[in-house]
Amino acid sequence: MLPEDCLSTILSFTSPEDAFRSSFVSSTFRSAIGSDMVWERFLPPDYSEIVMSSVTPLKFSSKKELFQCLCEPVLIDAGNKIFKLEKSSGKKSYILSAKELSITWSSNPLYWSWIPLSESRFPSVAVLRTTDWLEIRGTIRTQMLTPNTTYGAYVIMKISDRAYGLDLMPSEITLEVGNQVSSSSVFLHHQESKKQMEMLKSIEGNNQGAMSEREDGWMEIELGEFFSGENDGEVKMSLMEVKGCHLKGGIVIEGVEFRPKD
Repeated sequence: MLPEDCLSTILSFTSPEDAFRSSFVSSTFRSAIGSDMVWERFLPPDYSEIVMSSVTPLKFSSKKELFQCLCEPVLIDAGNKIFKLEKSSGKKSYILSAKELSITWSSNPLYWSWIPLSESRFPSVAVLRTTDWLEIRGTIRTQMLTPNTTYGAYVIMKISDRAYGLDLMPSEITLEVGNQVSSSSVFLHHQESKKQMEMLKSIEGNNQGAMSEREDGWMEIELGEFFSGENDGEVKMSLMEVKGCHLKGGIVIEGVEFRPKD
């Protein structure tokens, strides 16, 4: 018996998942969740900037439709980032392309190549030709993310069939937020050598990470997790192998993803 605008106000204090579910209750609820007031609260405060920076114009006629648009990956900032909302919670995710990362000697074509790849979401990816110094770094401001949320950071990559020298020594991975630093190591390897690396890991007993397959066909390495609080701060990540002094090549870097953890 509540007025529709009152019901919309109540629903705006729930979650996107609850709002979608409530549409099955009755026609009154379906009408109430269509209100822009509901979806204005579920959209991030900077949604206008996201819409303006989209490479392809977004088509929507309501805030609900805009929310649904942003639940799909949106290429932004001249094609250098991907933005996405988590449909159940409205929390933000970002993928920074390889162009947004600091990769040592990446501007020298003797060491790295920048090529388009059909399976990539970005205009180009970084392909390591050869180097004895693998160093990849990236940063993001926590103000870009959803406050009071635990995030994971992941390097998105592939290893080509002609890769060499990558699994002779583990690569060091770090994630730094303020005074908190987490570090680990990971062997970069082909899928077929995964069991071998797992055996090595169990024998050594070190604090080691692992590569895992993504639903999009790429591989990822979790660099660590951090809490995005109310105050702005800088998140720093790195993946490095600089101790082996041997040549290595064949790694393909698409970018680094920052996404909420369950």
